[in-house]
Amino acid sequence: MLQQYYHINEAAGISIGIGKDGVYTVSACSVTVEKKQLQIKAKLPALNKISDVAKQMPARSLGALNLYGRGVLQKQIEKTEEINQNNFSQILPNGNIADFYVQNFISGNYSFVSVIRRAEADKWIALVNEAGFSVVMLSLGPFPVKHVLPQLNVYGNEIKFDGNVINRNEQSEWVSTKYEEGAVSDFPVKIESESIDEKLIIAYVNAFQLVLSSKIDVIQADVPDLSVVLQKVTEEKKLKVYGALVLGVFFVLLLVNFFIFSTLNSSNGKLTELVSRSAQNSDDLQQTNLMVHQKDSLTKVLGWEGGINKAALIDQVASMLPPEITWKEAWVDPVDQAASRNQKTILFSTRKIRITGNSERIIPVNEWIARIKTKNWVKNVQLDSYAFSSEQNTGIFTIVIDY
Repeated sequence: MLQQYYHINEAAGISIGIGKDGVYTVSACSVTVEKKQLQIKAKLPALNKISDVAKQMPARSLGALNLYGRGVLQKQIEKTEEINQNNFSQILPNGNIADFYVQNFISGNYSFVSVIRRAEADKWIALVNEAGFSVVMLSLGPFPVKHVLPQLNVYGNEIKFDGNVINRNEQSEWVSTKYEEGAVSDFPVKIESESIDEKLIIAYVNAFQLVLSSKIDVIQADVPDLSVVLQKVTEEKKLKVYGALVLGVFFVLLLVNFFIFSTLNSSNGKLTELVSRSAQNSDDLQQTNLMVHQKDSLTKVLGWEGGINKAALIDQVASMLPPEITWKEAWVDPVDQAASRNQKTILFSTRKIRITGNSERIIPVNEWIARIKTKNWVKNVQLDSYAFSSEQNTGIFTIVIDY
């Protein structure tokens, strides 16, 4: 849904024709996108200075520059998807592709390759930028006009405008192109229903390419620096769209919050009355809970533990005592020595039985532990210690039962 806000909605197309004597002419055309409609805002054909263009175009406009004439070499070869150093010699023998900007326009079985020295192109890009534009795209020759041919009132397979002669086959594929000084269209040129000077066609199509660069296959020279600038412009637009969206969401949330607050505030009076009536009941409930907590703590101190018959538990344990074992002592809920040291007060273990006794061998002790585990009230039984006393000539053990 946000894609429609990412595209460039205003651009200037600038075409510069460079004569053999170095004298140039510049034509410019600015377009805008309003309500999904493309509109031409300014038409400036055949000016002598780039600075004259800047006086009649919006300041800091994004620009798509086209160069043709001296310094731009065009070569028609068999269809080639990629131009690299290996096949660049077909276009410019002994040339180094790193020294040139290359444009590869493919139509039918042919590649129409246009090249210009980087230093020469950079000079024109710098001049246009100095005039107040921000160039983000470079194209060479008349080839970008392919995008607007359906909009032009052209008839037949030969197309002529502003010295350019283009021949197509029956499938509308380009078969040749050349420049003939004085070649003009046989009819007044129109874009849809709007008349336009044919000197402005290339400028117009470059602006057209720029505003629709996210939707069409742009015909342009490979200029990495300009690609980076165009990507930065697109990212900035995305950031602005996201920022506006976030602000809109916060505004909606604020509006919803206002209505909710108003609704809750109207019922707040009624709730205040209910709260005041329940305050006394709440105090009484707190007092009751405090008393219950105190009594519960007291029963734990007294060792009540739910009314368990602890003597009966001791009897059951004793009834399973093997004859090899001498029962010495038994503690129910004995003192927790570690906790008492930490808290500096006497604390008792809960639901534990500690038994000490004597047995010459550990096997009877293990047998007794196994018998105790059969009782359903026993959660765990473990041998806490077993040591042989040479003085008593017997083993001393301690077991702990969790119940």
